[in-house]
Amino acid sequence: MKGSTYRRCSCRNPKTGRELGTTCPKRSTRNHCTYSIRQELPSRQDGSRRSFARGGYSSLKAAQADLDHVRALLGLAKADDPEGTELIAAMLAEVSSEKGPLPEVEETRRRLNSGQDLIGSLTVAEWLDRWLAGKRIRKSGLNRYETDIRVHLKPHIGGRRLDRLRVSHLSEMFTAIADANAETLEQNAQRRSAVEELAAVPWKGLENRARRKALKEAIDAMPPYRRATGPSTRQHVKATLRAALNDAIGQQIITFNPAAHVEIDAARKPKALVWTDERVAKWRQTGEKPSPVMVWTPEHTGAFLDFVADDRLYAMWHLIAFRGLRRGEACGQPWSETNLDRHSLTVSGQLVQDGWDVEASEPKTDSGFRVVALDDDTVGVLERHRERQTADREAWGPAWVDTGLVFTQEDGSWLHPGKVTDHFERLVVASGLPPIRLHDLRHGAATLMLAAGIDVKIVSDTLGHSDTRITRDIYQSVLPHVGKSAAEATAKLVPLQRKAEAEKIARKAEEAARKAGKARKKAQRAKKNPKKPKRTKHAA
Repeated sequence: MKGSTYRRCSCRNPKTGRELGTTCPKRSTRNHCTYSIRQELPSRQDGSRRSFARGGYSSLKAAQADLDHVRALLGLAKADDPEGTELIAAMLAEVSSEKGPLPEVEETRRRLNSGQDLIGSLTVAEWLDRWLAGKRIRKSGLNRYETDIRVHLKPHIGGRRLDRLRVSHLSEMFTAIADANAETLEQNAQRRSAVEELAAVPWKGLENRARRKALKEAIDAMPPYRRATGPSTRQHVKATLRAALNDAIGQQIITFNPAAHVEIDAARKPKALVWTDERVAKWRQTGEKPSPVMVWTPEHTGAFLDFVADDRLYAMWHLIAFRGLRRGEACGQPWSETNLDRHSLTVSGQLVQDGWDVEASEPKTDSGFRVVALDDDTVGVLERHRERQTADREAWGPAWVDTGLVFTQEDGSWLHPGKVTDHFERLVVASGLPPIRLHDLRHGAATLMLAAGIDVKIVSDTLGHSDTRITRDIYQSVLPHVGKSAAEATAKLVPLQRKAEAEKIARKAEEAARKAGKARKKAQRAKKNPKKPKRTKHAA
């Protein structure tokens, strides 16, 4: 195809405004004109012509180099590949019209052979929107992805080209998030200090009223309270981007996922701690919890269940405390999957909270689908609960909402998971027991099963974990007496000479103490009942 380089003068006739072109008197002057190139491209499907044109080159050598570059790109498509020819021609026409840089020959060859877009002009924001629109997951998961994209990813890296996204760009993003956290915490502290100062200023008095007015104006001018982006949120942002970029690799849009290689601070999950007597005493003094995740002892659990024995949702508290169901699983458990005759129930769904809305959903993972065995006591509790629910159905009559669920509101409609949590927390406060979350009842169930010597695999299956390591890492907060028993059993396995000697000395000390005790008792009896002297014949 035809292609050429030529000199061009941009001077214009002052009267007509037209370019002078070859008639410019300075055209022969060195460095006065610039060089341009034009290369014919394959015609469009409708037969119309198109070309690649570019000017402004300072030398003929630079113009010829770009013309050779264009021709090399055209040569990538074979003569018997009309589709490839059309793709390259369309690419060059777009580059020409947008005055963009010429793509590299080898990179274009790789993209052409792998079926990728020849022009990597897709931005991160455009891809994230496309990726999110194609996701088919439950609404709460979509909302979480959307929040990560809208709040963090788009503002920091949305404008970057997807194929040019690097690990360094992501490191800069997370550094910026950390800096924003520091600013947020400082602004929150300033606002909190001003609010506390305002609360301490009396209402009466002209000077006090003026002071209060000034403080209120200052508070109104401050940024509102904001939440800092914690380690868990940062990890979730990274996971969202990694998932989106993995799909881009799967569609051959990019070949490298920088989100899989960026390093950020790990989110440390709080370990579950048991409410020992010492921790309870400190909590009663200071009101502070040793850990966000706390577990009741068996005595605490029993005291709570006794306290809420008359509560309408007692059967739910009992089931979570002993079998470890999640809140949403308990709220969404149907009678059709609850077989009391066979002492089991099948977890096949849940009620999830999205904002304040509630929707029915399948378990989050395949391991969430599971059969949970029920003990005799739990079966009895559920049977009594079903009898009360039958009485409620008869009392409500036509107004009863037949959801078919085990745990419902008074009229049979769905329980709201958020309201269930609020109700549980009020019951805990009223009981006077140390505070735990509703989810901590699940921790307690796992701990009780492990303390009872149940194999960790069975515990993991009962809880619906995909891996026993999750059970060990998160839920195995060993009760104090179990730990003591394990320590004693371990110590007895090792024969120590000093240990044998110590036991021998201890036995001798116990024997001496026993003899001394007998002697004291004998002396005390003798003192209480003195023997009378025997009478002799002479005395008679």
